[in-house]
Amino acid sequence: MKTKGPVSQFIEHNYRHFNAAALMDAAKAYEAHLDKGGKMMITMGGAMSTAELGISLAEMIRQDKVQIITCTGANLEEDLMNLVAHSHYKRVPNYRDLTPEQERELLDNHLNRVTDTCIPEEEAFRRLQGHISEIWKDADAKGERFLPHEFMYKLIRSGVLEQYYEIDPKDSWMLAACEKNLPIIVPGWEDSTMGNIFTSYVIKGECKASTVKSGIEYMIYLTEWYRANSGGAGVGFFQIGGGISGDFPICCVPMMYQDLEWEEVPFWAYFCQISDSTTSYGSYSGAVPNEKITWGKLDIDTPKFIVESDATIVAPLMFAWILGQ
Repeated sequence: MKTKGPVSQFIEHNYRHFNAAALMDAAKAYEAHLDKGGKMMITMGGAMSTAELGISLAEMIRQDKVQIITCTGANLEEDLMNLVAHSHYKRVPNYRDLTPEQERELLDNHLNRVTDTCIPEEEAFRRLQGHISEIWKDADAKGERFLPHEFMYKLIRSGVLEQYYEIDPKDSWMLAACEKNLPIIVPGWEDSTMGNIFTSYVIKGECKASTVKSGIEYMIYLTEWYRANSGGAGVGFFQIGGGISGDFPICCVPMMYQDLEWEEVPFWAYFCQISDSTTSYGSYSGAVPNEKITWGKLDIDTPKFIVESDATIVAPLMFAWILGQ
């Protein structure tokens, strides 16, 4: 085993109990899964891109520690927004104290708040819109259709965003994913700023709705990927947060063997969720891993972990361990 760096040594020495121990156990099991030749899906809910998870996730991608990503449309676009408009973001450390009038003032200044961070509408949303809309309309005119992440890859590869880069490009997970041509699943893409903007073009008659492929086509895409990659040690499932980014892809497995009756399809080979959701409200995001056995997603002996904590703290630490930092 390679010598671990100082961050990993600190974690191993200090993280011995409770959620800290769960973090350590899950990170070691993630590493063991990769060492056996397994592959890993990372799913991202919440606003992890605005939390700048790209600083650690991009290196995970570059070092082949993740083979496929599922994320919300917001996470897909917000990594690029941070890339091109970082200096225009505004931090509001006292966000808990804001009055409704102060919140309205942020809106009037075109600053959309995510907890303590305001995304600048003009420099982020509109800067991307001006270029992605041309790519949408070009595909529409040619009768071509692509998945949402494929349009984003076209945007990156066109080079038009490079003039705006405001962070070190190595800290953008989308740039790293594009470089690897990493498969990305984006369920519910319509529920994102770019999804809303595309809808406006459809309503105005400037694009056809079918130009951007749908969630059903993403499930088909994931089904094909999973069948091609789940041999041997299998595919693990590392879930950051809850919501559709976790719910959508994990259902791919039971769909295949229950609905398609492909009985040879293996279960997910590893499961870890970083979440602070509670189990007692019937929420799927808060369900303990064993509940997933009853839905045909995990097996009895699948390594299963929950770290009940803040993903903005936990995920970079786990990635640091997996990267040997």
